[in-house]
Amino acid sequence: IPESGHKYYLQFSTEDYRTGEDAGNCLATVLYPKEKSRPVVSIKCSHTKDKKEIQEEDNSFYQRIRHQSKPITANNIPDSYGNIEPALEPVWALAVAGSSSIMWEKSTETLGYFLAQVKSVRQWIRKDDFIEFDYTVLLHEIPTQEIISCHMRLTWLPGQPLKVKHFCASEGHGEDKGSGAESGSAAGPSAEKGASF
Repeated sequence: IPESGHKYYLQFSTEDYRTGEDAGNCLATVLYPKEKSRPVVSIKCSHTKDKKEIQEEDNSFYQRIRHQSKPITANNIPDSYGNIEPALEPVWALAVAGSSSIMWEKSTETLGYFLAQVKSVRQWIRKDDFIEFDYTVLLHEIPTQEIISCHMRLTWLPGQPLKVKHFCASEGHGEDKGSGAESGSAAGPSAEKGASF
C-alpha cells in the first residue's frame, strides 16, 4: 500500500495448545507500517468450542494454579532435554500466552520470535483474585538466531484479558526495550500503555 506499508491477508487453522485438537479457523490482515511500529492486526476466528466450554476450561486452569499449597517457583522450563514437568504445564502455558504479546510487539516483516525457554518463574501471592507471575523468558529471534532475554510480569483473572508488562534486553541490537502494560486475549492483542515496572 503506497505510503503506508505492506498488508498481508492470511487464512489459517488453530489448535488447542494442550491437546492438539482443532480449535477453529481464522482470517487475518496484518499491516506492517513503513515507519518502525507494531504491526496492525485484524483477526476473526470461528471456534470449534463454545464460549461456555472455553470458560469452564479457563476456570479449571485458574483453580489449579490458585489452589497451590505454596507459591510456584521454577527454573529452566523446558529442561535441557525438552521436558516439562506436568505440574509446571500451566506455568508454561501462561508463559506462551504472555510472551506472544511481546513477540507481536517486537516482530517485523524480517524478524520473528518464538519462546525458547522460561529461565525462571515466581508466583506472587495477591490479596485479590488475580494470579500474578514474574518470568524471565528467552525468545529465539529468527533469522538472526539470537536469544533475547525478557522480564515479564503477567496478571490474569478468568474472563479478563491477560495483562503483560515486559522489559527485554536486546543485546545484539544495542538497545533495551520495554512496555508499559500489554493486554492480550484469544480475541487478539490490544495496546494498553501505562507506567513501567
